Amino acid sequence: MNDMNCTVCHELIHGYLDNELDTAMATQVAEHLAACADCQRLHDEARMLIAGVKAHAPYYPAPDALTQGVMSKTKSRAPSARRFWDLLRDAPQQWLMPAFSAAALAIALALYVATPSSEQPWMDEAVSSHVRSLMADHLNDIASSDRHTVKPWFTGKLDFSPPVFDYSVQGFPLLGGRLDYLQHQNAAALSYGRAKHIINLFILPTSAADKPREHLAIRGYNIVAWQRDHMRFIVVSDLEKSELEAFSQLVEKGPI
Repeated sequence: MNDMNCTVCHELIHGYLDNELDTAMATQVAEHLAACADCQRLHDEARMLIAGVKAHAPYYPAPDALTQGVMSKTKSRAPSARRFWDLLRDAPQQWLMPAFSAAALAIALALYVATPSSEQPWMDEAVSSHVRSLMADHLNDIASSDRHTVKPWFTGKLDFSPPVFDYSVQGFPLLGGRLDYLQHQNAAALSYGRAKHIINLFILPTSAADKPREHLAIRGYNIVAWQRDHMRFIVVSDLEKSELEAFSQLVEKGPI
């Protein structure tokens, strides 16, 4: 039985068109599209937009010398915006023509796509897991607002003990927890509510050094991620950025 609803399908349509979904999720989207005329219409419109951009967007070849210069200076490490603009500053004057700006933008975009942040895969997978959790019966393995019920449930199921937080007084009630899997690692996922919104907090161990909170937006979802005391924390929700920031600050301070 396919439990996917239209809201979830809308979030997944672009990933479906770009072949970014796993086989099981792509199959569920395809089945939903076959049965839902409204979602199929959105799918067709998105596909036509992609085809139109590919067919009509202007493309400008970059000068060979510029391409070779950029690639030679970025071969050993990921490029930064500062280094890229340094290359533009040093470029010969005859390159600075109207077509050059488009070529430079294309090169910068290609370099960015080719060298993503090391944290990007974690964020992408956390968002995908969040979306899957919004489908029927996927949010919690243990549904409880009592942290003393949720925390012991993880015992023996994970090789680490995740901290479990309770912030009902602050307006973020604990809804439960489940086992999850991010980047080939077992993770604890805690779910919280805020009005009609769902927050997923992913927790898993890491050997990396502490990192401050990082804010990101992917596919319409806000994300806050940080590392502390050899634990990785990733918070995902469609909440307003300021509210998710407030929640992440509570989590970072620890249980009360």
